Amino acid sequence: MNQEPEHIECLIIGSGPAGYTAAIYAARADMKPVLYEGLQPGGQLTITTEVENYPGYPDGVMGPEMMDLFKKQAVRLGADVRFGMVTAVEFKDGGPQKITVDYNKEIIAETVVICTGASAKWLGLPSEEKLNGGGVSACAVCDGFFYRGMDVAIVGAGDTACEEASYLAKICNKVYMIVRKDHFRASKAMQHRVENTKNIEILYNSETDEILGDHVVEAVRVVNNVTGEKREFPIKGFFVAIGHQPNTEIFKDYLDMDDQGYIITKSDSTYTNMEGVFCAGDAQDKVYRQAVTAAGSGCMAALDAERWLSHKHSLAGMH
Repeated sequence: MNQEPEHIECLIIGSGPAGYTAAIYAARADMKPVLYEGLQPGGQLTITTEVENYPGYPDGVMGPEMMDLFKKQAVRLGADVRFGMVTAVEFKDGGPQKITVDYNKEIIAETVVICTGASAKWLGLPSEEKLNGGGVSACAVCDGFFYRGMDVAIVGAGDTACEEASYLAKICNKVYMIVRKDHFRASKAMQHRVENTKNIEILYNSETDEILGDHVVEAVRVVNNVTGEKREFPIKGFFVAIGHQPNTEIFKDYLDMDDQGYIITKSDSTYTNMEGVFCAGDAQDKVYRQAVTAAGSGCMAALDAERWLSHKHSLAGMH
């Protein structure tokens, strides 16, 4: 690191709906934000196909196109959007914060907004990767609509899997629920809801052997992990609901997190336990996880950062 560190007012880490919205608001507040896009520019939405539930797009919009529009808007308003990844941080209460990008560039930032999102956990089957977007999805609420009246399968045994199975059961003809053990991990209430839904068939002690289909999902082959028996079920949609992993590993020495790694923010705000560091989107939200709520919290984070900074400056001016 021979070059001088770069000094900036507002650094935004991550580029989904939360990151780009934070950049739009921070740019309009004249904070000259710098945003690093990270490993997946545009975030999780770039791997979804069509987004139909974001207000303002009556005909729906492709996820990558929508994120491109968010980015263009941020850039037009003056945000400096860069390709690169934050590889280390050194936070101190009240700042300024020290951040390393791509292992070799140092930035000193007065405020930091973390929008690193979360990544869906996958089963790790080659067919799952091949058919991602062709019937394989990690978000029933986002994509279930495309399978109205059809047969689908969902993998998982927790509350989210049960919620998504119930959601799918309302719009799909039949839902096969693939549960690895002989019981659910979900709360009793969610479990009863699933068990009492007529068009959900629960396959206990079952694992996904293979998702079948050339370009789109046509069936799933399930193996019973007690008897070894394999069965095939014709389906059109295959949903994975085995959890999300927030992309927050590099902040763990500095920020309060829950046991899953979600960053804890103070209630009704995006403040973390570290003054001058804010968090928005799926890195802190494990409840809603929607593009529109992520964008909303990105707006909150930029407003919080701007207010915090002007308060700090006015205090400094008094001394």
